[in-house]
Amino acid sequence: MNQKSHALAGIAAPLLFVGAYLLAAAARPEFNHFTKAVSELGSLHAPNAVFWNILGFICPGLLIAFFAVGFHQAVTPNGEGRLPFYALLLSGILLGVAGLFPDDFEHNASFTAIMHATGNFGSFIAFLIAAFTYPLYLRKSDFWEKTIVPSLTFTWLCILSGFLRTGLAPGISQRVGFVFYFLWIAFMAINLFRYQRFS
Repeated sequence: MNQKSHALAGIAAPLLFVGAYLLAAAARPEFNHFTKAVSELGSLHAPNAVFWNILGFICPGLLIAFFAVGFHQAVTPNGEGRLPFYALLLSGILLGVAGLFPDDFEHNASFTAIMHATGNFGSFIAFLIAAFTYPLYLRKSDFWEKTIVPSLTFTWLCILSGFLRTGLAPGISQRVGFVFYFLWIAFMAINLFRYQRFS
């Protein structure tokens, strides 16, 4: 089965996220990359919040979910590996949920703030489940086995980024975490594209 469109979706997701982030941040001169959370670009009452929430969270999330379908079909054509598949699919969907419910930094206990946090945190946890369980199936293929070490490296670096939260630049931790999350997606998507070409 051809998963080229799924691979392109996985490649497009990080590019769209980065592009939207740079544009949204550039439109707010007061936005500090070192101290502000990424979610503040789309928080309630923030300027251009709809732009960021759609192009920064919802669309990349949907692209990741679409990529997850093709990636699963390529890695486990016999239909096994449902746990990592559903986890990666859920990671994308929950990233979209974070965009559907803007954060409310003035009322952290509000429904929209709780849903936003659930989307963000849930997306990360689901990603970790997928990233740590997919190697069980990647090792069954000579092609995909080569992706195990790099993908696990991205995953561990994503986790370790959480220790950067202390200090004068807590925003760095979140950016680094996003970098390695999307590097994992992009790396696997590029390999899915290569798999389609050489298989």
